[in-house]
Amino acid sequence: MSMNPDRIDEALLPEDDRAIKFLPRYRGLKVIGPIVCGFLNTSGGSLICGANSREAIMGLENVHSLVHDVEQGLANGISPGALVSVQAHEVGTKNVLIIEVPAGKDLPYAFENVIYILDNYEIKKADIEIIRDMVLRKQTEPERWERRFSSIDIQKDLDIHEINSTVDAVVERARLTFRDRNSTIRILEDLGLCRYGRLTNGGDVIFGANPAIRHPQIRVRAACFTKSKGDDSYIDMKSFEGPLVPILEEVFHFIQRNTPTISTFEKGSLIRRDEKLYPIAAIREGLVNAFVHRDYSNFSGGITIEIYPDHLKIENAGRFPEGVTADNLLSGHISILRNPDIAHVLYLRGLMEMLGRGSVMIKKACEERGLPAPTWSEEEHSVTLTFFAREITPEVTPEVTPEVEKLLGVLRGEISRRDLQDILGLKDNEHFRKAYLLPALHENMIEMTLPDKPKSSRQKYRLTKKGKALIEGFHV
Repeated sequence: MSMNPDRIDEALLPEDDRAIKFLPRYRGLKVIGPIVCGFLNTSGGSLICGANSREAIMGLENVHSLVHDVEQGLANGISPGALVSVQAHEVGTKNVLIIEVPAGKDLPYAFENVIYILDNYEIKKADIEIIRDMVLRKQTEPERWERRFSSIDIQKDLDIHEINSTVDAVVERARLTFRDRNSTIRILEDLGLCRYGRLTNGGDVIFGANPAIRHPQIRVRAACFTKSKGDDSYIDMKSFEGPLVPILEEVFHFIQRNTPTISTFEKGSLIRRDEKLYPIAAIREGLVNAFVHRDYSNFSGGITIEIYPDHLKIENAGRFPEGVTADNLLSGHISILRNPDIAHVLYLRGLMEMLGRGSVMIKKACEERGLPAPTWSEEEHSVTLTFFAREITPEVTPEVTPEVEKLLGVLRGEISRRDLQDILGLKDNEHFRKAYLLPALHENMIEMTLPDKPKSSRQKYRLTKKGKALIEGFHV
């Protein structure tokens, strides 16, 4: 069956239409605002302007200019502030505006001082009894961890460079207007991370110079192992701590550094295409989700990255939010945010775009690369996303980088690292390690003669059965 190019598919929207509203044309904030407010006060939803249904796409003119207007209008009209994603999308030859709204955490929400709800698929004003119930529930529910006040000294312990970087990124994307860019307190208040002159835990995690002093659970541990089972020998290991966004970037680069680059030639082309083993966009989305959805209140928790030759794990403390399962993650759902304040800052910075659709994008990116579908699993205190490398079968020759191919071509018997470099004519130790040695170990093409002593001066390397089989394939 051919795909209808003028149909909104699950990559943009979940298949469940119960929390989706369609507007055939853009009708202004007076119509959009109450719908968004109603979604916030119930279980979230999606609003599509420029369509009557998934199949009936009318399209909008100048849709990209509408994004800024809608973002600003909702930011000014919705109270208290909330994370709402506004994006323009192409559907076939037409453009639509998609507004994604997660379930709100700070009920009741109002648009222009009026509280709306979604009742039996219709948006309506909340009556006094519903408003009273919302207020009473808010008073009895415990304050979430990110909203509690931090013990940070707001005058001494902030990373001012990171605050300025955030302001620059937000202003560039025109997603928020700051009252006073020269006032740190005002900036933090505008971002929803400061009240009464005190920084919240969420603000500490994002902008504290060293938040791990107060919150040791924010540390990230990452390791790259030589084998997939029964061996804890590693070739790279690091612990990360600091403000959230720089740590997110450092962990991403750790993964990129420790996953091999695959070189392929497209059919009928002499041009080589180099790609990382796992889709870059999928890895970044998986990391962002781990930082946003983790349970920061679990002081023994954290984020753990484990890289093996045939799979990669991203594990974060916490469990799936209520109503979320491993199955509906793969089909798409409206995001239920555990830490909406932290998520809001990442969204404003352009690091988080697909509310509720990240898991669908991850799955699709892996499928397009020819990789097995990723999996999400839940344990008692953690959630794990696992990526799988392409399976190697006797009928399929594994793809390796030119550097690894050269290394395998000269490795006969057991040879030391220094001798290998001399044979290959390489003087740069770090380049040899990252481009030749680590990828070959990671792909289980070579192995150490002393795996229990990876840094021994007597260490040598030899081909594995997999490496020997590949060499035989090279010389067929």
